[in-house]
Order: sequence, then structure tokens, then C-alpha cells
Amino acid sequence: MTAIRSLVPAAVACAALFPVPVASATPSVGVEARILAQSTSDGQDFVTKELTIAPGGSTGWHWHPGQVYGVIRAGTLTHYGSDCAIDGVYPTGGAITEQSGPGYVHLGRNLGPDPLVMWVGYIDPAGSAQANPVPNPGCPFE
Repeated sequence: MTAIRSLVPAAVACAALFPVPVASATPSVGVEARILAQSTSDGQDFVTKELTIAPGGSTGWHWHPGQVYGVIRAGTLTHYGSDCAIDGVYPTGGAITEQSGPGYVHLGRNLGPDPLVMWVGYIDPAGSAQANPVPNPGCPFE
């Protein structure tokens, strides 16, 4: 027991001198959201939003717990998977659906000169977040 007590101060000192880096979620940049409609029925939330992403902005890395679908109203959405590769480019009038679950981490960016405007529908378990932010999976961009 004495040996353990003498190790505690050493462990605390090591933790203070050599902190372990903690990965933090990537926040969205330049995104504005406006709720167009919402309701809850049979244990599910149904939400429709207008998302506007400023030029150079992004959604931040995230995943969705439920179904997501949308239409691009203005601009172009460039969509990336967690392998850092572009997995879709959606111009004005384009439709998008996304997989759900923590195995589908992704990011949306507006690489164009004008605001990107989307109408997005979410069908999620009642009370859950529409998106769960996560750390950058190692890509050279946010």
C-alpha cells in the first residue's frame, strides 16, 4: 500500500507534464440554419431546415442518427467522406441523401464564391440531435 501511495504523486506529476492530447469535434464554419417545419410523431422527429453555408464555410465533420435528404437551392455542395475523398458534388437543383450512423462520418463544404443554400429534411429518433459532431478524421482540411 505504501508503494502505491508513493506512485500517486509521480503519476499526477507525469500527467501534468505530459498531457494527453484530446481530439475535439470540428465545429461548423459559416453555417446558418432556419427551421422551416417540425413535428414529432410515433417516436420520431421530422424537421425541415434551410441551411446556408457561406463561401469557404463547412458543416464540420459529423454523422447523423437518422435519415437525411435534401435539395440544393443555390450554389454547389462539395461532400467528403472520412477517407478525405470527395464522394459527391451537388449543384443547384441536385438532390442528396446521406447514410446514417457513426460509421458514416462526413463533411460538406462550400468551395464556391456564392452562398450555398439547401433545404434539408431529417427523420430522427425523437429528442436526438440531427447531427453528431466528431473530430477531423485526419484530412488536411476542416
